[in-house]
Amino acid sequence: MPQSEVSSVSRTLADLVAATSWADVAALQHEAKRSILNFFATALGSAYDPTVTIALRTLSPFSGSATSAIIGRTERLDAMGAAFVNAVSANLLDFDDTHPETIIHPAAPVAAPALALAEARKLSGREVLTAFILGVEVECRIGNAVSPHHYARGWHITSTCGIFGAAAACAKLLGLSVDGIANAIGIAASQSAGIVENLPTAAKNVSVGNAARNGLFAALLAQQGYEAAPRAIEGPLGWARVMGDEPDLERLLGGLGQTWQISMNTYKPYPAGIVFHAVIDACLALRSRIERIDQIEAVTVHGSALLLARGDRPVRNERDARVSIHHCVACALLIGAAGVSEFAREAVFRPDIAKFREKARAELDSSMPDGAARVSIRLASGETISETVMSPRGGLADPLEDCDIEAKLRDGARTGGSSWDAERIIEAVWQLDTCDDITGLLQSARNESLALSIKQ
Repeated sequence: MPQSEVSSVSRTLADLVAATSWADVAALQHEAKRSILNFFATALGSAYDPTVTIALRTLSPFSGSATSAIIGRTERLDAMGAAFVNAVSANLLDFDDTHPETIIHPAAPVAAPALALAEARKLSGREVLTAFILGVEVECRIGNAVSPHHYARGWHITSTCGIFGAAAACAKLLGLSVDGIANAIGIAASQSAGIVENLPTAAKNVSVGNAARNGLFAALLAQQGYEAAPRAIEGPLGWARVMGDEPDLERLLGGLGQTWQISMNTYKPYPAGIVFHAVIDACLALRSRIERIDQIEAVTVHGSALLLARGDRPVRNERDARVSIHHCVACALLIGAAGVSEFAREAVFRPDIAKFREKARAELDSSMPDGAARVSIRLASGETISETVMSPRGGLADPLEDCDIEAKLRDGARTGGSSWDAERIIEAVWQLDTCDDITGLLQSARNESLALSIKQ
């Protein structure tokens, strides 16, 4: 799409956001609810993680009116503080949803501010769902326009593009005009940040939290009349060129309002980087073919340059483990599982798991696409067996069922130590389109004596 045919990216996206009603996106609500369920599952799973506690302790003295819930906990903050903390917790376990074309994790930076703002303003479930779908659309389309070079340059795309989704969703909830929404998107461009180098540390989650909070901030500034350059994204010195290459406007705007990115969302069965899921699937399949695990002498993982760049690393802590080929191999083969507990500190430092990690090595296979893997095992007998996975479980070719995501939420509430009622959350999210006031969803989860705020 030639640039001369586009008034501006911000304005074109704003036109879509402003014009779209619930009736236009109602058919997409099931996938949006799946994503929001998954968002709660991941946030609950890390509600009392020290990283979340530190973030909450840091922000609490500076919070305004405590209007919005911290998911899984009893504390509350103002909407911007809650957006930050909830986005951090939802992204912390590397268990969030994934948009395959960009590897953006869409929900954390968009659902966190949308829910926090909606609770503060007592908005309806349909308003939240509509804004959420539009926010995901904006962040993923902007991601499409700069992928894969943006991420390859070291920009953490969930953070850098998530802020645009957060700004668009919050601008929609605030009822801004087309000009206001365009300005919110443009203001977000000046706050976009996050680097891949920080992925093994909590600093990665800071940028995801900032995407949520600062996207809301951008919308609030625009509501008060703040303006941004019309071509803040695609201009000669705009966001896209500064952080990568000339944006692909066809991938950004082609089919706008006709095809929807939320329909391409996927959900992880394992709390590890998405590129390691094929490794885990292959190892689990191999384990079922081996009579005695102690007969394994060596494991070789063949994969793309991206797989090796992300996962051929030493394991020093649980964050390293979630992006480690070696730890994924050890858990799947030695334990036969790769859930939250297998990536927790106790498992990471178990002597038998640490020793088994030493048996694994990674080799480049340029013929393997990103997201695929071939695992070969050499047994003590000299026999070698292998398994190739091209489409891992949880992807578009083998998606998680609704019941899988519900089970993930229940497990998150249990392992995260939250007192929130998992069954009430599940029921409320599935009925979100009938909720007159979003505070009912969060109140019912925190207090069993409160009924769901659902229209009968």
